[in-house]
Amino acid sequence: MSESKKKCRQCSVDYLKFGFIPSLPDKQLPMWLLCNKVLGNDAMKPSKLQDHLRRCHPDKTEKDLKYFQTLKDKLQKRPTLDRMFASTSQRNDDGLRASYNISLLIAKSRKRHTIGEKLILPAVEEVLKTVLHKPASDIIKRISLSNNTVERRIDEMSSDIESFLCNYLQTTHFSIQLDESTLPDNAALLLVYVRFIMNQEIYEELLFARNFIL
Repeated sequence: MSESKKKCRQCSVDYLKFGFIPSLPDKQLPMWLLCNKVLGNDAMKPSKLQDHLRRCHPDKTEKDLKYFQTLKDKLQKRPTLDRMFASTSQRNDDGLRASYNISLLIAKSRKRHTIGEKLILPAVEEVLKTVLHKPASDIIKRISLSNNTVERRIDEMSSDIESFLCNYLQTTHFSIQLDESTLPDNAALLLVYVRFIMNQEIYEELLFARNFIL
């Protein structure tokens, strides 16, 4: 069987002194730093790269390695489309996470859900502008804290906690504690707590609350 395969040269880091780096799409091909032109694999000889530099860019023939290294660093730091999408996605994820975390704080404080939009977001905006001296509008618009959104976030977290707790209690021993409370209208409320061990720590959680009918 005839072995007539064409040898594929690898782009060497030594080619940087001629103004070439490995191409971004194909690391085996050389790319000229100034115009981003990609040459073929047959040009992967130092003599041909040097010839390209002399013929096409005679004003750069006297540039040293440091000059081309600076160009390379600038190119690598330049934001690409993938990086911009990744950065945007990360910022959106951070805004969503903040929305859930703040909704949890609102639930724990037993405040009206409207406090998120009426007080918390304006307070965050003021801190960003006054203390951190950062533009706040782009950050604020990624944190949704409308009345309906906060209510939905709290319901979702409550459902997840309830589902996890019920599933976990089916796999472990636990104790139950009954308690009674009174609502503002003097109606009696039955509270059921469970105590269990998870990850070698003791936890106590509210299992459910029901109106207590005498």
